[in-house]
Formats: sequence, structure tokens, C-alpha cells
Amino acid sequence: MSRLPVLVAAGLAALALHLTAIAQVAVKDAWVRGTVPQQKASGAFMTLTAEVDARLVEARSPVAGVVEIHEMAMDKGVMRMRAVTGVDLPAGRGVSLAPGGFHVMLMDLRQQLKPGDTVPITLVIESRDRQRRTIEVEVPVRPVNAPAAGSGGHGHRH
Repeated sequence: MSRLPVLVAAGLAALALHLTAIAQVAVKDAWVRGTVPQQKASGAFMTLTAEVDARLVEARSPVAGVVEIHEMAMDKGVMRMRAVTGVDLPAGRGVSLAPGGFHVMLMDLRQQLKPGDTVPITLVIESRDRQRRTIEVEVPVRPVNAPAAGSGGHGHRH
């Protein structure tokens, strides 16, 4: 009897495991800062932990006309915010998207974001082999003056 069918089956199982692993990203402590009437921008914050090396490359939300991944960083002694093409998610290490650092920027808001509401956000994760998967999260809105740290977020795993 040939071992070929067993080897092929084992290889296919390993491939299937690899392909599903790229979508395994845990989202924890997610929250969006609330807004005041007429405010057109806010930030979304969370901790992302990938099981394999991956990269957050895009975010989308129906509550905003424009959604970008941003970074706040010091530039010649001035804190500046800029759009980035993505955020690396090293395997097994939580990556914090937090005020003052990387975050998801929601711009051209279509409505006021009120505490107690939830904001649907789609995160696009890219694997090392450039395959993309999406993660849908319902992110709770915190008060406008919410502190940068704290719990009460929503965790999802896809």
C-alpha cells in the first residue's frame, strides 16, 4: 500500500490549518470615544492578538465616510497624527491600538456617537502570504471624556 494518500491528506490538513490560522485574531477591550453633536471624527481603540504573524491593513465602518489606521508619534518635539498603511501583528503578542499611539480613525461621521451605542467596524487582516480576512466587531461607545485606559470592551475571535 502506498503512503501517498496519507501524505497528501496530512499535507492538505496542514494547509487548511495554515489558511484558517490567518483569520485567528482576538479583539479585546475595544471601544470608541463618544462625540458631541456636529463632531465629525473620533477614534476606535482595542488590543489585537494574532495567532500567526499578520498585519492590520484596513478598517471600515458604516458610521463614517472615511476610516483610516492612524499613528500618533512625536516629530521634532511635536505630537503628530498620520495615516499608516497598516500595523504589524506579531504572532502571540497583543498589539494595543490606544490613544496616543496606533488607532482606527473614524472621520466624516454620519451621526453622533453616544455612550451605550455600538459601532460596527470591519477589520481587514492580511497574512504574510497576502491573503486577507475580515473581522466584524461591534464596538461600544464610551463617553467623550473617557479615560485612555480601562476595561469594559468587547472581545471577539474570528
